[in-house]
Amino acid sequence: MSTDPKTETTHGPLTQMRRSIARVSPLDFGIVGVFVAMFITLSIASPVFASKRNLLNLLESAAPIGIIAAAGTLVMIAGGFDLSVGAIFALAGIVAAHGTNQFGPVVGLLLGILTGAAIGLINGLLSTIGQISPFITTLAMQIVVRGICLAVTGGYIVSISSNSFRQIGLGSVGGVKISILVFAGFCILMGWLLSTTVFGRHVFAAGGNPEAARLAGISVHRVRTTTFVLSAMAAAIAGIIITARSGNGQANYGAGVELTAIAGIVVGGTSIFGGEGAVWRTVFGVLFLSLIDNGFTLLAVPATYQQIVQGSIIILAVGFDYWIRRNRK
Repeated sequence: MSTDPKTETTHGPLTQMRRSIARVSPLDFGIVGVFVAMFITLSIASPVFASKRNLLNLLESAAPIGIIAAAGTLVMIAGGFDLSVGAIFALAGIVAAHGTNQFGPVVGLLLGILTGAAIGLINGLLSTIGQISPFITTLAMQIVVRGICLAVTGGYIVSISSNSFRQIGLGSVGGVKISILVFAGFCILMGWLLSTTVFGRHVFAAGGNPEAARLAGISVHRVRTTTFVLSAMAAAIAGIIITARSGNGQANYGAGVELTAIAGIVVGGTSIFGGEGAVWRTVFGVLFLSLIDNGFTLLAVPATYQQIVQGSIIILAVGFDYWIRRNRK
């Protein structure tokens, strides 16, 4: 009996990808165990650590990076890499500040987010249709956007006159900062997109086996471009939060946030090779790195040692991912 090759191709990668998503391994919860162990250790070592005030401060400081990392998880699972988020972070804040001063906070907010979306679209098109490596594309875009930031500001600070806009970074609901609520809501949205929608299944397919995904009728270019747009919008939102919190936009904002976000994604267990990962694990990865920063600061550990510990953790995470993939073959 003959079979339809197209049918086999269509169901093969999708079925395999669904099984990959459904398969639950104890290793998937490794970051949870490490996070809990670190939390307990710091709670014992510092009586201040587990206080409500300190934990809320920890979440507030982690929120911008967490927002960027949540969307960056989709980029990495789809087989991409985004180094431009730090520059987008700064430019979106500057645009939002100018827009707020001239047209009001609502328009300023929308202009900042749309600026990020436009840059993300360019990143996606260059790395897919243009077939330029995402690493090179986003690295170059980072340089270009930083230059635009300096050109727009002239190297000066852009102060914000609207108190309403500043509430994005300083306001709270029930004692919880708005930035934390945005962080939680955005992570839930990204997690929902990745785990329960057709788009999410396509993201896994595009990163796991792009050629099989194309044969299955999935537009890999469209999927990857969409993840870059989401990543850039996330960076814009994070940049707007920091701009609102500080009351001004600056060209040097967001320096290094791309590396911190990638670190949180990798520590959370998302594979740098694409095809595997989860937003909830990224959240734990980001919070774990924040625990190290916060706990070591409370314990008066020099910043140098904090960097050594964080760098070592990242190396171990990447090495473990490579070891797991090699042994699955």
